[in-house]
Amino acid sequence: MDISRPTAPPLVATSSRRLAVFCFLMAALFMATLDNQIVSTALPTIVGEFGQMERFGWVSSSFLLASSAVMPIYGKLGDMFGRKYVMLFAIVLFTIGSVVCGFAWSMNSLIAARVFQGLGGGGIMVSIFSINADLFEPRERAKYQSYSSLMIMASGSIGPVLGGTMSDLFGWRSIFLINVPIGIVVVAGISLLLPYRRPERRPKIDYVGAVLLAATIACLVAWADSRQIFGSMFAAPSLLVLAVGVISACLWVLVESRVAEPIVPLKLFRDSTFSLCLIITLCSGAVGIGLVNYYALFLQTTTGLSPSVAGLFFIGLTGGIVLGSLSAGRLISITGRYKPFSLLGLALSVAMLLVFSFLGAGTPLVVLALVMFLQGLAVGFGQQAPIIGVQNSAPREDVGAATGAVTLMRMGGASIAISIYGAIVGTALKGSDTTIPGVADISAITPKALAALPEASRQAVAVVYYHAFTPLFLTAAATAAIGLVAALFLKPTRLPPARVPQPVAEETPAAA
Repeated sequence: MDISRPTAPPLVATSSRRLAVFCFLMAALFMATLDNQIVSTALPTIVGEFGQMERFGWVSSSFLLASSAVMPIYGKLGDMFGRKYVMLFAIVLFTIGSVVCGFAWSMNSLIAARVFQGLGGGGIMVSIFSINADLFEPRERAKYQSYSSLMIMASGSIGPVLGGTMSDLFGWRSIFLINVPIGIVVVAGISLLLPYRRPERRPKIDYVGAVLLAATIACLVAWADSRQIFGSMFAAPSLLVLAVGVISACLWVLVESRVAEPIVPLKLFRDSTFSLCLIITLCSGAVGIGLVNYYALFLQTTTGLSPSVAGLFFIGLTGGIVLGSLSAGRLISITGRYKPFSLLGLALSVAMLLVFSFLGAGTPLVVLALVMFLQGLAVGFGQQAPIIGVQNSAPREDVGAATGAVTLMRMGGASIAISIYGAIVGTALKGSDTTIPGVADISAITPKALAALPEASRQAVAVVYYHAFTPLFLTAAATAAIGLVAALFLKPTRLPPARVPQPVAEETPAAA
């Protein structure tokens, strides 16, 4: 069943002002996504200062968890109250959270601050894609969504390099405080240039549905990380957390079927495109975002590279994503078809993750760089298809909610994957019985400590970490394969062509 409706005129009439608004939106997107990437190469240094290697993954997953939990809420608030002020609120909240992160005094305080920061970051990411739907028509939107993906990947390239360099030169706290000037400029620009479109319907907030959805996501992520929290994913407290999540999900479906303004309207599921895109984006988030911090850990522990030098390898990853995303965006804009790019991206991702799983100690650095480039290319090809698919299938009044749902699945998939990947690596390291001279606890070794070891000890550490990462990459490959199967069932939809704009000269006499 196709529930799409005719699109509304763009929110901004003139192309120059539309471009200016889009640039400020990209700056906000860069800020929000940079913060998740910039921390990756600094994490080993943070762990070296605060300790608690078992909470390595929570510095990132806490941000993603908070972002995921509020994404559908922000999407719905934008549909009901207008996207401009919801967007501004999210940017201010994120900027304040960045300041709190910069002054954290322990691992627990940093994780708590990252949760607060994520409450704003989730709103930024959802609001930007929703505003893009207001600014551009479907085919034109595909081209600009590729620029959005380019900005995400630019932050992915600059973030690890910048994070490693700033961590080495100015300390890790500077990687959070850099968001403050960016946030101030973005708030000023959007306040002045983005028009306010008043929604046509009376706002009604589904508070119960919002709480139940947040509880469901939080319980699932906590269960995925329960090996570190409770010692086992099948311990009694872990199973209790999982049960609470399942009950919350069932209650959420019941509530959403009865309220007037659900957080995620269940009618969206009538179109199979929506359901399949949720599965695809869940798997894509687990592979494209969930692996980022582990690439940094993988490079630093298996090659002995410093944080700043390891960050340079992300240029290859990001270069592939940029090339794939821009190519896919332009081809989707020309052909109107997005399914082939989702298939291509996921298939290539499965292949590259399998290659990663077969790498061993002594692998040349150029091979690692090439594999990371091809993996980035795979992520770039499939980056836009889920968002374009749901925005094309959803009614105009539910575009924000639909965008929030698909973005939620991407970040939720990343959050759950980060916890699972952390459990896999942690279990493998603890199960290793290798004795390495000069290494008391291999799971707590920092890049500086690794560099100070003799060559034989460094090679022994590399072998242990290679064995620990093999099951991680196999798990990621299986996740991408699930997304590939879902993409096979997508309908071969073709986006509607863009309308021919009316000349401004003809509108002026009529208005007069």
